[in-house]
Parts: sequence; C-alpha cells; structure tokens
Amino acid sequence: METKTQLITRRRFTVHEYHRMAEVGILHEDDRVELIEGDIVEMNPIGGRHAFCVNELNRILAPLVGNEATISIQNPVRLSDYYEPQPDVAVLRPSERYRAGDLPIPDDVLLLIEVSDTTLSYDRNVKLELYARAGIPEVFIVDLPGEAIERYNGPSGNGYRRTERARSEETLASEALPSVVLPVDAVVGRSSS
Repeated sequence: METKTQLITRRRFTVHEYHRMAEVGILHEDDRVELIEGDIVEMNPIGGRHAFCVNELNRILAPLVGNEATISIQNPVRLSDYYEPQPDVAVLRPSERYRAGDLPIPDDVLLLIEVSDTTLSYDRNVKLELYARAGIPEVFIVDLPGEAIERYNGPSGNGYRRTERARSEETLASEALPSVVLPVDAVVGRSSS
C-alpha cells in the first residue's frame, strides 16, 4: 500500500494582520495572546506571585529611572513584522512616538524583563532568542521558582554573549541603566533574613 506524504504549510501572520484581527473582533482586548514568529501564541494566566513580582518591579524601577525612561508594564513591543511580544516590563527611552500611538521598537528599548513562574523554558529558549536577534541590549529574566534573576547582555544573531545570575541576598545591576540595581529577595517576594 502506497502512502502519500502531504506537506503542511505554515501561515505566518504579520503585525498588521494581527492588529487587523483585533480591529474586526477576531481577537479581543482581554485575550492573552502575543505574536511570536508570525504565530499567535496564547499566554499563560497571571498568578498571584507573578502579579506581585511585576508590581514590585514597577515600584522599585520607577524612582530609579525617574524621568530618564518610561516603564511599560505588560504592553507590546514591535520587534519586526512578525514579532510583537508583550514582555512583563519594558524600560523605554522617552519618545514622542508613543504619544502618536506607535508601539515601541527595538531602538526604544533599554531593558526588558520577563517574569517566569511556569514559562522559564519558553522565556529562555524562545523569547530570549527573539530579543537578541532584534538587538535588545539587555534582558532580565526573573526565575520565580529558582528565586533568582538572570541578566543577559551583548545581543547577537546567536543569542546573548554575556549572562549573570543573582540569587537570594544578592543584587543584580543593569549595564544599560547603571542606576538600576535589583535586590533579588524583594523582587521575588522573599523576605530577607
């Protein structure tokens, strides 16, 4: 018996098509999705510890960056025609483009932060690679189960060239924003003894 193999063609959506789906009601404002490599990817629900961590990052970052940057919480960043992730925190250069309704692009980004509770592998193996290819200068991943913060710098087409991991009772400083120093225990919601 002879079998035929059928090739499956993947249909990638552009950022324009993705936004158009929202405009016509296919996607709704409260849908937790992002555009990754032209695929519409459903994001995990936000749990209590994740929400606490994002709020704590916002509280810590705001006075450290002051008027030198804009802190964007869980909003999209347009990396290319096929990538529009929604990092948990984006620290952006101030820009008049945002007032005009444009989304930030890689040149606007100083620092991205992903909070990983159940998504650590996805954040490290998928999103981090996208951020490096887009030239995002610095990414932090908050590893909630591991109670640590990872810093990635030196983007290239093959990922980030430098990485550092800070654990409980340590701090991690940003290279892109020297005023930003994050205490691991405060960010992950662990009381320091």
